[in-house]
Amino acid sequence: MLLMSLAGCTILPEAPALQVYLLPEQAPRAAGQQVDWSLRVVTPNSSQFLNSSRIAVQTQGEEIQVYRGARWGDSLPTLVRNRLIQQFRSDGRVAAVSSDDDSLSANFELGGDLTAFQGLYRNGESEVLIRFDARLVQTSSRSILASRNFEIRQPITGKSMSEVVQAFGLASDQLSSQVLAWTLEQGGSVEIKQSDLN
Repeated sequence: MLLMSLAGCTILPEAPALQVYLLPEQAPRAAGQQVDWSLRVVTPNSSQFLNSSRIAVQTQGEEIQVYRGARWGDSLPTLVRNRLIQQFRSDGRVAAVSSDDDSLSANFELGGDLTAFQGLYRNGESEVLIRFDARLVQTSSRSILASRNFEIRQPITGKSMSEVVQAFGLASDQLSSQVLAWTLEQGGSVEIKQSDLN
């Protein structure tokens, strides 16, 4: 995999100097009955390239590059973990949500592998691609309760860097919403006892 910056490439937006971006959030708060179990969201595994704050882009074949002069405010795995936590807390149905930074007990642990989080420019079309292989683990037994691959594609509607970031935000909203629904479905299928708390 060839890593390089996108200097002099006319099809991609370029940020002036170094711009640091936050991931936009547009996920609404949902109403629903609270569950009786707790959740710990852990930082997903990723490749060495994705485990950084660079904003990745793929223009041809398997070549991965980065948007020149643009960075996320945190590393990608941490960014995705925090977005998932925000989604669960905004939704409110899982009242007890923590991260792996907190080292708190929980009934379930949500983690997985982040295998793609990048812009794609192919045949005159541009989009954001996110792939997340999620795993839900029952902490009392350390066994995998369920796993699922999530793939999100969100068109990039403009050529400015702010429009690229907006597309990443919309794609992240779709991912977190789908992971939330899946986790609630899987967690609801398991009977939780007080002795199961780890």
